[in-house]
Amino acid sequence: MELGNARIVAPGRLRWLRAIGWMVLLAVLVIFTFGLISGGLVGVAASRAGIEPADVNQTIVLLSTILGALVATSLYAALVGWGEKRRASELKLRFFPFEVALGLAIGAAMMAAAVAIAWTAGWMTVTAVPVQTVTRAVSESIQSGVMEEVLFRLVILRLLWRAFGIWPALGLSALIFGLVHLGNPNASLFAALCIAVEAGVMLATFYILTGRVWVSVGVHAGWNFTQGWIFGAAVSGTDGFAGGPLLTRPAADMPHWLSGGTFGPEASLAGLIVGTGVGAYTLWLARQKGRLGEGAAAPVE
Repeated sequence: MELGNARIVAPGRLRWLRAIGWMVLLAVLVIFTFGLISGGLVGVAASRAGIEPADVNQTIVLLSTILGALVATSLYAALVGWGEKRRASELKLRFFPFEVALGLAIGAAMMAAAVAIAWTAGWMTVTAVPVQTVTRAVSESIQSGVMEEVLFRLVILRLLWRAFGIWPALGLSALIFGLVHLGNPNASLFAALCIAVEAGVMLATFYILTGRVWVSVGVHAGWNFTQGWIFGAAVSGTDGFAGGPLLTRPAADMPHWLSGGTFGPEASLAGLIVGTGVGAYTLWLARQKGRLGEGAAAPVE
C-alpha cells in the first residue's frame, strides 16, 4: 500500500494539512475532468442533433463515459507522479483484468444474496419482465464503479490515511460516502447509514487488502449492475439502470428498513447484513496480512 511519502505529502511540518489540501485539489480536478469529457461530448452530440442531452443515443453516452473515466483516471496517475513523485501503484494495469473480473463476480454475488434473503423473508417481490436495453446500465455501472472508487478510495481514503491514520480515515471516508448519498432521490438517514457501512467500509476493505483499486471498482460496478439491471431495483434511489429481465419492488406495507423502500435493496436489512459481513471478513483478511500497518500510526504534525 502506497500512501505517498514525497513532495507534497513528504514527512515534516503540517503534513496532515498538506495531505488534506492535496486531497481536495485532486478530487476537484478528477471530478471536473470527468464531467468535462463525458458531459461535453454528450452536449456536443445533442447540439448537433438538435435534441436534449437526455435524448442522446445511449451508445454515445457509453463511449463518452468510458473516455471520461479513462482521461480522469490517467490525470489522477499523472498528478500523483508530479505531486507525490511516484508511480500510482494503486492503478497497476497488469492486475486490471483479473481483479476487475473478480470484483464483478463478488459484487453480483453479494447483491444476489441480499435480494434472495429479502425475497425469501417476504420483504421484496421479484417478477419477470421483458428485457429492454442494457447500454445505459453499463454506462452507469462504469461511471459509479470507476469514478466513485477513484474519488473515494484513491483520493479521499488514501490521503485521509496519510493525514490521520487508517482508522480515522476509514471512518471518515465511509461517513462522507454515506452523507453524499443523502442528496439522492428517496434517501433517508437509514439508507445513508447502510451506504456508509455496507459500501463505504466494504469497498474500502478491498483497496486496503490489495493496495489497488481494481477489485473495489469491480465490486461497486457488479453490485450496482446486478441491483439495477438484473433485478430491476432502484440503485441509490435512482432508476438509471432499468431495462433488465427482473423487477424487484418492496412488498406491500413492508417497513423501508426491511425492504429498502424506493431507495433500493442496498438500503434494506438484508443488504446491510451482506455488505457488512463481507466488509468485516475482508478487513480481517487485511489485518491478517498486515495491510493495516502502513500509515496507521501516522503522526499529526
